[in-house]
Amino acid sequence: MLQLQVIRDNKDEIIKALGKRNIDAAPLLDNVLRLDEKRRSTQARLDTVLAESNKLSKEIGGLFKSGKKDEANILKEKTGALKEESKQLGETLNTTAEDLQNVLYQIPNVPHELVPSGNTEEDNEEVFREGDIPTLNTDALPHWELAKKFDLIDFELGVKITGAGFPVYKGKGARLQRALIAYFLDRNTEAGYTEMQVPHLVNEASGFGTGQLPDKEGQMYHIGEDNLYLIPTAEVPVTNLLRDEILNEKDFPICYTGYTPCFRREAGSYGAHVRGLNRLHQFDKVEIVRVEHPSNSYKALDGMVEHVKNILRELELPYRILRLCGGDLGFTSALTYDFEVFSTAQDRWLEISSVSNFETYQANRLKLRYKDKNGKSQLAHTLNGSSLALPRVLAGILENYQTADGIKIPKVLVPYCGFDVID
Repeated sequence: MLQLQVIRDNKDEIIKALGKRNIDAAPLLDNVLRLDEKRRSTQARLDTVLAESNKLSKEIGGLFKSGKKDEANILKEKTGALKEESKQLGETLNTTAEDLQNVLYQIPNVPHELVPSGNTEEDNEEVFREGDIPTLNTDALPHWELAKKFDLIDFELGVKITGAGFPVYKGKGARLQRALIAYFLDRNTEAGYTEMQVPHLVNEASGFGTGQLPDKEGQMYHIGEDNLYLIPTAEVPVTNLLRDEILNEKDFPICYTGYTPCFRREAGSYGAHVRGLNRLHQFDKVEIVRVEHPSNSYKALDGMVEHVKNILRELELPYRILRLCGGDLGFTSALTYDFEVFSTAQDRWLEISSVSNFETYQANRLKLRYKDKNGKSQLAHTLNGSSLALPRVLAGILENYQTADGIKIPKVLVPYCGFDVID
């Protein structure tokens, strides 16, 4: 959520920057400033009325003590009118503050200057590419057919017990999935991230804190009876560990990693691009989250990108990095880099990670602050990244490592899964 003072001081610059997202933010910002002025003027009038009422109450007490009941009764009538006015002002103040908050929730984060203009994913900017794309036999199979051939994943059984988008991993498929989770967590903890096990359900305040609500409400599974949400990513519970906290500068950086299943109510679409593991309602992901001093957050973002690079190098998968354009940038992000692995059997790139800096946008919602060297409260910067999302990594391994003799296992994973080939 953007800060009010920042909007007051930089309205035109914000409107221009949000133009990269292909939105006209002027009406929203004008509404924010109008409601903010109404809120402040209402608060000022309420403070005046309450002060006058308190003053009169003291005078009334003095008049009664001195026997001047008639004068006291006249003032009591005035205080009655002031109390009624203060009640109305309080109601107006609460309504205005709520309206202001709701408008602020509708304004996305301001894109960083590096974010390219553009409308769709076709306008994203490729900034890095690495790895050799293997040459497969002409009879190479996509991962959903490999999963069936080697009895690794049963998509139909998932439909039977739950529905489409809920696969069942079996045998070596399940072991490879578990191996990837352990490998990712180990690499993250070796890089200085503290492993956290967090709930897979969050309350409404947590959803608002990281920006999933109200923007992505339709994509989340909601448990109405308890008003809880199944998490779409570990980012939500992990970042909310620090909601309403005031840190010290010496606490930075705070680095967490966590594995969770993720649940998303993806819009229904069909075709090869969403077959198999390409798009799921439930999938596993290992996340990294950082809370940084504002002066260091972009250096930290670069470090997170390098960290994910190193993992993909060890997996020996061909990948590329995209800097997302304004039209494809997430609602809460200031700058995002997407990692994509090349699926040789599908002849297409598959997104496997997003690494983002949210600057103060989430922190303002979370009330996540720190005391600077002068003892003044400032908003921290939050960052997060997939390290990594498993379904498409697994798809990339199955497809790129397939041979005439079976599916080889990346060397770095063999100690984790206990076998070096699926045959």
